[in-house]
Formats: sequence, structure tokens, C-alpha cells
Amino acid sequence: MSQHPASHASRPSRRSPDRGVRRIRLGEREFITRGLTRLVLQDLYHFFMTVTWPVVFATLIGFFLIFDTLFGWLYYRVPGCIANLNPPGFWGAFFFSVETLATVGYGDMHPQTPYGHVIAMIEIFVGVMMLALITGLMFARFSRPRARFLFSRVGVIRPIEGRPTLVFRTANARQNVVQDASAQLRMLRDEVTREGYQLRKITDLTLVRSQHPVFALTWTLMHVIDASSPLHGETEQSLNAAATSFILSLTGTDETTGQVLKSRADYSSSAIKWNHSFADILEEREDGTLSIDYRHFDDVKPLTEALPSSA
Repeated sequence: MSQHPASHASRPSRRSPDRGVRRIRLGEREFITRGLTRLVLQDLYHFFMTVTWPVVFATLIGFFLIFDTLFGWLYYRVPGCIANLNPPGFWGAFFFSVETLATVGYGDMHPQTPYGHVIAMIEIFVGVMMLALITGLMFARFSRPRARFLFSRVGVIRPIEGRPTLVFRTANARQNVVQDASAQLRMLRDEVTREGYQLRKITDLTLVRSQHPVFALTWTLMHVIDASSPLHGETEQSLNAAATSFILSLTGTDETTGQVLKSRADYSSSAIKWNHSFADILEEREDGTLSIDYRHFDDVKPLTEALPSSA
């Protein structure tokens, strides 16, 4: 079951409970949190790694213009510190600041007083540091391993070998080899203990096969609902009443890059289709070639026979 941290040292700083209102979506459930202020400036790396590319570039451009304006004003406030200032006035100082911060140095404008040299030296240092940080940030974002695992939009419960079985369908969209792939399936549901304590319980669901040596195309993951299964005796209505959800996680090593890939999918109880089957996407042609049609990857169809008991 989920646990809360007991150490005060690991907790982020908190302010007024009316501040820091945020909306967070986990799977299909949305949460509203209060009392935790998002301190972006103290967690810039995480901010830049999680926002979209347009936000990254807009933020970097904003920092660049702010520093250019700041140092341009420092040059402007002491007339004569820059030789050959063109155009005269603030805009000339601003453009010189742009050249200095970018460490370009065209040579026509240059510092000619001790004050100008000191400000230029500071700005060059800031520019070099910004270049190093931007380079590291871009490398981190481009080199971050990204799994292109496909997860079926729904799961199905259908009979297999006379037993009801929870089935999910996955695939490797890159169609290269992912070595030693592993899968974990967990169920989350609301429960109340005998003492009346309400909790969100996490339960592991055993898969028929949780390892795949060469995950390259598709992988069907199955959990048998027998007497030992946490889903034994459950119905569609009982799962909905307990706000049940499922988390399917995949991990493996990309054979091409050697990077560890991780991905997950969240399913609410409403995304589980009872007594349904996935459409067959594998076809063997006359020449023996196997054809996989991913256009029907998420298609399901109802079954006519009744779902067997999990007893």
C-alpha cells in the first residue's frame, strides 16, 4: 500500500495552505494539491527536462534578453565606456551587450575605459556559463532515453484455457530489439480496513510471462484470475465501486543504444472490457511471411460464450 514519508528533511518547503494550488493527473484521475509552492528557480533542471520544447526556447530567449538589457543599461549609464558606439545611446549599448554576451566580438565596438572592461569581463563570464548550461541542457534532453512502447487503449478479460484472464496488448513501435524486457502489472483500489481507515492499496498482479528476451514486435501480457488472484470474485461493478485502476510498466535495454527504456500505461476500471477479445492482427501469407497490422492494434470484439467462473 502507498506510504507517506516520515522524514521532515526530505519534504519541500511549505507555505500558506491557500497557495500553490496545482492540478495533477495520474492516469484518468485528477488531483488538486494545495500548500506546496512550486519553486521553479530551485529546481530548474527538472523544469527544463519536463516542459515542452517551445517553453524551453522561450525561457532561454527570455533569459538572454534580460541579461542583454541589464548589461546594456550598465554600459549606457556611463557614457564613453564603449568606443565607436553605433547607434549612439541605449540601443548601441544594447547591441554591444548582445555581441559580448554571445562572445562574438565583431571588433568595431569595444570597451575603452576600466569600467567598460570590467562590465564586459563580467558579461563574458556570464555568457560562457550560459553557453555551457545550454549545451548541457540540450544534450540532456536529446540523449534522454525515450521508449516507443505501444500500449493498447483498453484491457480485456476473456477466457483462456477455461480460466478468466486479464489481457493487455503491447508493442515496440521502433521494431528494433529491446533486450531482457520485463513487465509489471499492479492494481490500485480504494479499501477500508476493519478500523475504518481508508487507504489506496497497491497490489501486484502476477503475469503469466513477465520477461521477454527480445521484445521487437508485439507482446501480449496476461494475468490469470484464479483463486490466488487478487481479482478473484471481482465483478465489473465491484471494480468500479472501488475506483480500481491498473498500472502496466515495461522496462528493457535498447540493443542499439544500450540505454534502459521505461514506460507505463494507466487503465481505469472502465477501460477493462469484460468478455471481450482483441482483434487478431497477425496473419500468415501464402509465402510463409507473417504480417502484423497495427491499424487494428486497439480493436476488440465481444465474445458470445459466457465468461467462466474464477473459482
